[in-house]
Amino acid sequence: MATLIRTAALANYLEVAQHVGLNPQPVLRRYGLSTKLLANPDQLIPIQAGVSLLEASAAESQCTSFGLRMAELRQLSNFGEVSLLLSHQATLRDALQTMIEYRHLLNQSLAMFIEDVGNMVIIREEIVIEPPIQNRQATELAVGILYRSCRALLGTHWNPRSVNFTHPEPIDVQLHKRLFRCPIHFDSEFNGIVCAAADLDLPNPKADPEMARYARRFVESLPGTNEPSVVLEVRKAIYLLLPMERATIEQIAQSLGMNVRTLQRRLGDAGESFSGLINGVRRDLVVRYIENPRYSLGRIAAMLGYSVHSSFTRWFISQFGMAPAAWRAQKMDASAPAAE
Repeated sequence: MATLIRTAALANYLEVAQHVGLNPQPVLRRYGLSTKLLANPDQLIPIQAGVSLLEASAAESQCTSFGLRMAELRQLSNFGEVSLLLSHQATLRDALQTMIEYRHLLNQSLAMFIEDVGNMVIIREEIVIEPPIQNRQATELAVGILYRSCRALLGTHWNPRSVNFTHPEPIDVQLHKRLFRCPIHFDSEFNGIVCAAADLDLPNPKADPEMARYARRFVESLPGTNEPSVVLEVRKAIYLLLPMERATIEQIAQSLGMNVRTLQRRLGDAGESFSGLINGVRRDLVVRYIENPRYSLGRIAAMLGYSVHSSFTRWFISQFGMAPAAWRAQKMDASAPAAE
């Protein structure tokens, strides 16, 4: 079953398209979309169509910050029914946990994980699509929305320690600097935000516990939505936890609120296995990483959960038929401009 998102995820698309001089009609038609469809924020569309639309729009408008421009215009109210619940959470940590809890109402393809590291917190995000497609614009949109949501709850004085992206730095980063107002790290090992742990536990001055209880009852009374499959949820968890060397079946079963045996049974019912999903995510990620020349092969091995480089090399050969160094060299030769 295709992963679906609400057209609310594309809020402000038409406004940005107009701003950068893009005629949106032909691009929308290419992916089975229309301006009329976007006018209904609750319309469900395939995630592949939405992500591809952003990539094509960025390319055709020659605006490498297309997704980030959309994020710059977002408000907390764009979360729809969940926005009232988010705005009345006691702390930012509570609000982020609420986003994770109701992710099936926001964006089924979005994975989020909060990692406490001493007095710091890493908020990791991934857009997980099957089969994988280019999603740089969607990733910057997601991280930009996360940043603006945090500032909406904590106030405009809040600034994180850094914003991180796994993709390379674009030629123009003026919008990135204006929006994030903090160090921005490209070619990072994760997509997301690093901030002080204390920031997540600051009280939300706008929180109203009674309104929060009302909003939760309302959200939980909504008609059944297209619940994501356990396979998708496990894949999303692997994407987030693999670079942290924590993508074990025990850890992921716990994060999904079930025991290992139940998770294995449900994956088996869906015709999948945990080891098969781990291998599939490794294949997806290694292609992303190895095509970035700034990632050393040793760093790639570690991000895929291999502490021993030779083990990574043997796995790569079994999957792609050649050593990772040879595969990278072949790809670089293929992408190099032809000599005149």
